[in-house]
Amino acid sequence: MFKDKLFLVMLVLGLLTIVAAAGVVTIQRGNTPGEENPYMQDQQGVVIAEEDQEKMPTEIAGTSDARKEQMESHINNRTETEPAETTKAAEEPERISYTEQTKAPDAAQVDSGMENAVSLVLDFSDTSRMAWPVRGNVLLDYSMDTTIYFPTLEQYQVNPGVVIQAEVSQPVAAPANARVVAVSADEELGNFIVLDLGNDYTATCGQLKEIQVVENEYLEAGQVIGYVAEPTKYYSVEGSNVYFQLEHEGKKVDPIDYFE
Repeated sequence: MFKDKLFLVMLVLGLLTIVAAAGVVTIQRGNTPGEENPYMQDQQGVVIAEEDQEKMPTEIAGTSDARKEQMESHINNRTETEPAETTKAAEEPERISYTEQTKAPDAAQVDSGMENAVSLVLDFSDTSRMAWPVRGNVLLDYSMDTTIYFPTLEQYQVNPGVVIQAEVSQPVAAPANARVVAVSADEELGNFIVLDLGNDYTATCGQLKEIQVVENEYLEAGQVIGYVAEPTKYYSVEGSNVYFQLEHEGKKVDPIDYFE
């Protein structure tokens, strides 16, 4: 019995020794620099394959003729289509800008004309009052029933308006809401304008320069219509002034009765 047990023990020890020796040999082969580990090779193959897939477009674009032709064709197609789209996009603002530029003045003209025509109601009457075109002393009164003396002319005669003292270059204002009927000039009054106040009332304002209005323009009361000019030879002694005349239905009336 003892010999049989000893034999079994020796057999087991021998087997363990063989297994241990085989393991050592395997480990040494795995650490040998000249030999590759199959597992590591597979892992590296997977990593390399992934890297190749990421780099593939760049590498193929540089090396493959088919891919190069495809890329060039794509670039050409974009080159042919993009300028048209760019041109269209560039033209859109210009077209809008042109439309705005062409329509804006018309709109402005319509607004100014229609709004003024509606808001500036010309409804002057015998109970209406108007502002003085300039502030100053009256040098020559209105007088159609009797004659008054004109210093420059050295004679007596009627006066269909009033001569108001003023400084040269002083601004002259519209006496009421009005429409410009005429802009003209003559030897006696110099530059003058005729205003339609409504209801057959018209006003004439003379001895002006640098007139700021044009015919058919609507004016608001107080709007500057021009500036005081040097007096004409008919008023050289009286000095610089504004001549103002008011008519109703073609008949001269005294402006003083209507001034505020």
